Amino acid sequence: MASSLMKTLIESSKLGVRNLCLVPNQVSNHTAKWMQDTSKKSPMELINDVPPIKVEGRIVACEGDSDPALGHPIEFICLDRKEPAVCKYCGLHYFQDHHH
Repeated sequence: MASSLMKTLIESSKLGVRNLCLVPNQVSNHTAKWMQDTSKKSPMELINDVPPIKVEGRIVACEGDSDPALGHPIEFICLDRKEPAVCKYCGLHYFQDHHH
């Protein structure tokens, strides 16, 4: 299994394929539609365009959206690092605003 997985990954990277599916015919029509249109950005490309969010405290609670129906489970993120921290659910970047 691992060797066929590696072969698939290597072949797709050579072709520049955006729509990598290890199980044939498992991509929904909706997903396949936006992945084929290279003029539009993918969801991860869109979230990477959002600038890092400045936070005054050491910890931020990320919910993904102000509307709980559109968000994700709360993730408490520690901002003690020098580089921006990333929410594992939505990909938003946060950094600590140091007051010195």
